[in-house]
Amino acid sequence: MRALIQRVRESSVSVEGKEIARIGRGMMVLLGVRKGDSPEMAESLAAKTAGLRIFRDDGGKMNKSLSDIGGAVLVVSQMTLYGDCSKGRRPSFEDVAPGPEAKPLYELFVETLRATGITVETGVFGAMMDVHLVNDGPVTFLVEP
Repeated sequence: MRALIQRVRESSVSVEGKEIARIGRGMMVLLGVRKGDSPEMAESLAAKTAGLRIFRDDGGKMNKSLSDIGGAVLVVSQMTLYGDCSKGRRPSFEDVAPGPEAKPLYELFVETLRATGITVETGVFGAMMDVHLVNDGPVTFLVEP
């Protein structure tokens, strides 16, 4: 499991031209699930995401978490995070978990985040989406359990 986390001032996602989710200050999380990932990995990654201190304190250091700033998370499924571009020019998606395996883990990640009290919005699993964000920094991290 892999999360590409971006610190954002705002973010939204639309499907077929209709906005379905929007957040203000917080995190945009693109979540990829690999074959063989487990529920424990989803829960661990969600806990790590919730506690990640990537927001500035009064001294300008990254020392605050989502809870500290009252931020929200927008989670979007992103199977291409496991695209392998090491051979040739077309990515291979051999390691990507198929939908029936990935969707429950995506949903568990979301529910585990929500259980911490953080506001969580989502895209639509497996849909073609337009994702908009204003990256704050820019600050971007690739996080794994």
